[in-house]
Amino acid sequence: MTSKDASGQGSVDYISKAKSLLAEMTLEEKALLLSGDDWWRTRAVERLGIPSISVSDGPHGLRKLEGGGIQTSVPATCFPTAVAIASSSDTELTREIGVALAEECQANYVQILLGPGVNASKKDPLS
Repeated sequence: MTSKDASGQGSVDYISKAKSLLAEMTLEEKALLLSGDDWWRTRAVERLGIPSISVSDGPHGLRKLEGGGIQTSVPATCFPTAVAIASSSDTELTREIGVALAEECQANYVQILLGPGVNASKKDPLS
């Protein structure tokens, strides 16, 4: 996968870059990425220039806390539940919600939105 670099001029092969970084990481650095720096941020690997990444969840939209509790959540849109969106079979609406979620994440410096409403492990919806 390639994409424009930060300057918009050249392209970057992100898969090759990721494989190269993984090859340079120690086992301890890889494990630290899995443990996190706090509840909502990954650990940085400064030696390799890997920044801390902000993650967030929320079953119906962005949920980002600025401090110690639900009272400190940043304002965000509450979308219908994932099952309601899926049962509409409206792919354009689903795309529009995805775009809106991405815009809210970018506005709040969230790099990864976790998907607790998505259960990709179920192959049979009746099981």
